[in-house]
Amino acid sequence: MSTALIYLLIMLLVAAVVFLIASMVFGRGEELEPLPPGFSPTRLPSSEITGDDVGQVQFQLVLRGYKMSEVDWVMQRLGTELDGLRERVATLERQLAERANQRDRSGEV
Repeated sequence: MSTALIYLLIMLLVAAVVFLIASMVFGRGEELEPLPPGFSPTRLPSSEITGDDVGQVQFQLVLRGYKMSEVDWVMQRLGTELDGLRERVATLERQLAERANQRDRSGEV
């Protein structure tokens, strides 16, 4: 019984060493080296981002990454929220311009 246990422990030790060596040689499994911090291959306009821009963002596919359905859901939600906010801002700007025009007209008469 003790001989089988010793063989099992030796096999586990060898497997762990092989795993560590393979991890160091092959890295994290990506085809390319990780990107430098703060750099992203994803493209967005520098200003005036719309919901369509957010919806068209694509992320790199890597072995270990985010669940695509969750990322898609978040991007869709952000795009919808962004479009709603832009529409609300446009409505408020129109109302502000209308009130300014009414004040100008009442001051002229």
